Formats: sequence, C-alpha cells, structure tokens
Amino acid sequence: QVYLVDSGGGLVQAGGSLRLSCRTSGINFKIARMGWYRQAPGKQRVLVATIANDGTTNYTDSVKGRFTISRDNARNTVYLQMNSLILEDTADYYCQTTWKSITYWGRGTQVTVSS
Repeated sequence: QVYLVDSGGGLVQAGGSLRLSCRTSGINFKIARMGWYRQAPGKQRVLVATIANDGTTNYTDSVKGRFTISRDNARNTVYLQMNSLILEDTADYYCQTTWKSITYWGRGTQVTVSS
C-alpha cells in the first residue's frame, strides 16, 4: 500500500516561512520523482515544484527564489521550504508521486497567509 502523508501547513503572516513535509511509504523513494501541488480556493490544482531522484528540481515561476523542494532518502520524505510567503500562496498543498503508472496524492495540508 502506498501512503503519502503531508503535513506542516498552518497560518502565517505575509513574509513568513513554513516547511511542509511529505512522508512516504510503499514506494522505492530513492528512485521516485516527487512533486508538490497546490489548490487555492475556487481554482484548479497546479504544480508548484518537483524533484527528481537525482535531485534535479523545477519550480513554477511564481515561487522561484522563495520556495525550495528537497528530499531525504533516508527518511523517505520530501520537503517544501516556503519563504517570503505572500497572500497568493494561500492554498491547500499536496505532495504527489507516480509509482508503477499510478498517481498518488497526499491528503493535503492547508497554508493560509495573512496580511
């Protein structure tokens, strides 16, 4: 059974920071490509960042320079460090992976940025 458990969301003031975590089980994490997505109220879920098994990262333009995705293969965990948060970052954040042709999602963690 594949599980993705995402956590770390909360309420933060604009300019603040949060670190999201996604602990996985049931996959060979070391070779898995991992992603973070977010879904703002009333909007579609969109890709935020990805990290490949070799550590190569990609970010959507709106978070470049502010967010950092990383992975700890010993802990089967992927992280999203979010700095300089802005109101537009308010969303539910989901980690994601595709394993053996099936896409799996975490249950989501809510991030609310206040002014």
